[in-house]
Amino acid sequence: MSEQLSVSDDVEEFTASFTAEQQREQAKRLTTFLSQYTHLTDSFIIEFFTENLWQTLPSTWQAVLQDLSYPQTADLLLDASHEDRRYPSVWPLSLLAFRATAHALAFPRECRPDRGRVAGSVKPDEFLENQSQSSLLGHIFRKHVKPKKQHEIRKLGMLVKQLCDQTGCRRVVDVGSGQGHLTRFLSFGLGLSVTAIEADHTLVAMASRFDAELLWTLEKKKQKKSCSFQLPEALSIPQHMAGWVNPKASWETFIKQLKEANHVIEGPRTLFGPSKKRRSDLTQTSQPNGLSHNSNRSESEQMLSKRLCCSDIPAVSEEGLNPEESLLQDYPDFVLTGLHACGDLSATLLRHFVSCPQVRGITSVACCYMKITTKENPTPPGLISPSSPLTPSTESFRYEFGYPMSSWVKWLPGHQLSYKAREGACHAVEDYVRRLREGSQLLRTHCYRAILETFIRETRPDLRRAGIQTIKKAHLLAFTEYARLGLPRVGLPPDLPLDQERVEAMLKQQSKVVVYFTLTLLLAPVVETLVLLDRMIYLEENGVDSHLIPLFNPNFSPRNFVLVALKPSR
Repeated sequence: MSEQLSVSDDVEEFTASFTAEQQREQAKRLTTFLSQYTHLTDSFIIEFFTENLWQTLPSTWQAVLQDLSYPQTADLLLDASHEDRRYPSVWPLSLLAFRATAHALAFPRECRPDRGRVAGSVKPDEFLENQSQSSLLGHIFRKHVKPKKQHEIRKLGMLVKQLCDQTGCRRVVDVGSGQGHLTRFLSFGLGLSVTAIEADHTLVAMASRFDAELLWTLEKKKQKKSCSFQLPEALSIPQHMAGWVNPKASWETFIKQLKEANHVIEGPRTLFGPSKKRRSDLTQTSQPNGLSHNSNRSESEQMLSKRLCCSDIPAVSEEGLNPEESLLQDYPDFVLTGLHACGDLSATLLRHFVSCPQVRGITSVACCYMKITTKENPTPPGLISPSSPLTPSTESFRYEFGYPMSSWVKWLPGHQLSYKAREGACHAVEDYVRRLREGSQLLRTHCYRAILETFIRETRPDLRRAGIQTIKKAHLLAFTEYARLGLPRVGLPPDLPLDQERVEAMLKQQSKVVVYFTLTLLLAPVVETLVLLDRMIYLEENGVDSHLIPLFNPNFSPRNFVLVALKPSR
């Protein structure tokens, strides 16, 4: 079995006594419950009128829900911690059981210290003095970083460091690293050796530029002797790599990518920052070797320029690499992390963790569940495909879908989760509770879109759920203005005649639209729980214990669970 994870005092591991048998029984209950309410999880709120969704609810539910105020909707349905429930009428037992079961089956989304507080009203203590600057994160790590990300990189970074200490690893691989905010904190702040992989070349270039800015700031402070922060050794400077981790590729291919990263981008040992004018010059057109046409710059500036031009580096190919044995045998052990790794990427990292000998621990924070591949939906919208065909060696790797991962869930009746159910699991429950309690005007947008859908389909029956994208400040517009802006986005004239009497009648049903959406949102944490529990069972089936931790404040970071696992010591 795996090594026992020691969790610090400020992190709760509420799955510590969650045995393998209990995991399986919980999965049974989840699939049984969700399979009874697919009419809710699979419904699209923009079809509220076209599909007459309100009438799909039991008549006894309709009678007690139709007159709820927005705060009542929050208190009586969504907020599991709300104790002072005052019902305006007698609710049917089926509705009470539905709500109670949904809350009971979903994993708690708040850490123990925050439980019992009013949902949506508490911000992390680190932002009490300054709502945009975490008091617990050094100022050099806050530049270019929004409060949400500041909260996340500090909490996850400390947990990754804890895993490194327990496994004896000093090396971390950050997959889907984006602009490198977590990478910088792990390397410069915590002294870990980090390799960062990001598929978007532009983000890789930004990450390297931000690294250089941080080094420049540290060097200036060091010269002025105004900072006690120590410059890291060369090995602690992060390595950024532009590359895509292919879900259909084997772990051996993944290690080859990491091995190649050592030869792609080498960080500078020290940097003296250029002036603002020269720094802006670094982003100008470069020669093939990555250096600017300005040949008068210093050697350190040329090194920096070469580092910033990493977006010109092609993704690592699988051809022309050394034989597998020489590449794999000397690659050091490492901890794998992915902060909001999208879709199948989180599942891929878990499979690499299980299969790859060098991966000693993992912290997995998932997002974008709708982009997960399933047997029923192998190519969901937004799925990234490889830019080049797979090599024969990669094609022989047995590809598995992103859900379900475990053999146990795979054979449970009713385990299937539709694209819409998984998309709904990405919604922010806490944010919607705030909107309901505040009576926010944002609540009208679903009703607006549902009304517009009726006129679109009447004019063009072939257009179903056509995307109109976000209309800026739609909630502040009259519906006629909203329609004028939205109709051209689906190829219809902006002056399409609208029956104003019908529009007014549908606008009066806005509260029903809100209540119906709240019922679907009540199931969102249940769907997320099933996805994450399936991954825990997958790890258990492969001899690894795991813990699921609500690490982030859900008011700041709706996808706040981190799945943590360690392998046995070697």
